[in-house]
Amino acid sequence: MQKEKTKNTSIKGPEHHGPYHADEKGYYGEFGGAFIPEMLYPNVEELRQKYLDIMYEESFQEEFHQLLKDYVGRPSPLYFAKRLSQKHGCKVYLKREDLNHTGAHKVNNTIGQILMAQRLGKRRIIAETGAGQHGVATATVCALMGMECIVYMGEIDIARQAPNVARMKMLGAEVRPALSGSRTLKDATNEAIRDWINNPVDTHYIIGSAIGPHPYPDMVTRFQSVISEEIKWQLKGKEGRENPDYVVACIGGGSNAAGTYYHFLNEPEVGIIAVEAAGKGVDSGESAATSALGKVGIIHGCKTMLMQTADGQITEPYSISAGLDYPGVGPMHSHLHKSGRAEFYSATDDEAMTAGLELSQLEGIIPAIETGHAFAIFEHRKFKPDDIVVIGLSGRGDKDLNTYIDYFGLK
Repeated sequence: MQKEKTKNTSIKGPEHHGPYHADEKGYYGEFGGAFIPEMLYPNVEELRQKYLDIMYEESFQEEFHQLLKDYVGRPSPLYFAKRLSQKHGCKVYLKREDLNHTGAHKVNNTIGQILMAQRLGKRRIIAETGAGQHGVATATVCALMGMECIVYMGEIDIARQAPNVARMKMLGAEVRPALSGSRTLKDATNEAIRDWINNPVDTHYIIGSAIGPHPYPDMVTRFQSVISEEIKWQLKGKEGRENPDYVVACIGGGSNAAGTYYHFLNEPEVGIIAVEAAGKGVDSGESAATSALGKVGIIHGCKTMLMQTADGQITEPYSISAGLDYPGVGPMHSHLHKSGRAEFYSATDDEAMTAGLELSQLEGIIPAIETGHAFAIFEHRKFKPDDIVVIGLSGRGDKDLNTYIDYFGLK
């Protein structure tokens, strides 16, 4: 039954068209596009011309979905959180991406992109990572396919995400530190782009979020859309309806959120809710709340909302969660915000950590700190008793135990 649900998705289907999807030039409203150095044009243009044809070849779809099933462990469960629902007065379902192989949603995209790279004849893979989950997912698929893997990671993130660094190295990847700027995700991305410029022929850059030059935001989102595709038929089986009242996700660059929202974008009765990282407070000077603090700019190859100074210099972001510590947001999400299609909220470090502890103690699920931001929605918004609220549980908290230990004094 599952095979029939996920196989042979048509690019002509209505879910791939509409005001909230990328147009043929990679724009979501005014956001998106491809702003790249001339040296990268051949790589990006080759990918743009070929990605849809390759992605929807029958052989690609068969291999992609077989790996999602047998290697990743999909479909991920849609779990009714009884105690959380009782506390917050609505029906809360959790989309359990934390149960995927490698512990997060990231592997959905890396499986797709490694298959894409193979069909493009690439032999060397580079990636950037913040929390380490995308780095681990990339190192995993490179080991699976026997390809060279280099992961760029900010020096600060290397220190605070040591378990994931060890995993990447154990999987055979080389982890290269980004030593410039804030030494976090933004800077790791800069280093990866420099590498790609210097190695344009044999290298494929597996971007981990719904960011970057077209076609990356659209391609990553399509690979992650398996999340919302499953939610629809899973909710149908549990509630007799495909559409929840709300879907909620945390947002950094936004791949988890994009995949969680995808099949609901053209369904106006489904409320879309995004929760960003407010850090120590939106107005504290230590935040990553792009929707509240950003203005239109260009970062890492696309036009989007970006935290920046009056003269256009990128503002250093801050969040206790390495995966949300990014000064921008993907162009789809910028469009969802500006158009009013999605509600955007910002959760502080304290709110996210408290929500993560609450989920742990009410449901026996320790979430990634990134994911804790999504659960902080209950601090900002009330729901009706009959509302069905699906929250994207994007990753598990193993990688963040030291941060939880230090924050709550659990030693």
